[in-house]
Amino acid sequence: MQNETSRPACGPDIRDLSPGDPFFELAQEINNLIACRAYELFESNGFVQGRDREDWVIAKSEILLSVPVDVMETENELTVLADVPGFSGRDLEVRVGPTSLCISGKRQEAPELAEAKTVYSERRPKSIFRVLYLPSEIDPNTVNASVSDGLLELRLSKVRLGKKVPVLARAAAA
Repeated sequence: MQNETSRPACGPDIRDLSPGDPFFELAQEINNLIACRAYELFESNGFVQGRDREDWVIAKSEILLSVPVDVMETENELTVLADVPGFSGRDLEVRVGPTSLCISGKRQEAPELAEAKTVYSERRPKSIFRVLYLPSEIDPNTVNASVSDGLLELRLSKVRLGKKVPVLARAAAA
């Protein structure tokens, strides 16, 4: 159950993270890769002004794969399922904070055949980067992660805020 002060499990754009965020450095690195590629597109289009957003979107789609997620919540834990097709456990990194998590990874390019020359290729090394704000505070030390058939499953234990104690009413003493 989500209370009014918790945030939905969604993430900001890479450019929305600020130096105080726990995943800022990694986001900055990816942001720089996208910016360099966007500039290359701007350059290859003859420095035509007014297409910066389009160049940015194209560059981002070339570098980052979309990572759709599902977040489920029970009384004691959160479960996050993320689509990470083509990524193995050694390609992925999961970082957690008390109220957020970051899924990142880089898929390596398949090696070329020794006697074959690549004429055309749409398969490039791709990266993933997704920051999620969680609806409940979690214990970063009790995270279980597994990947199988392109599905990353994260089990995050919620922080127990203490046992609820009933308050009994007593009659006033005279």
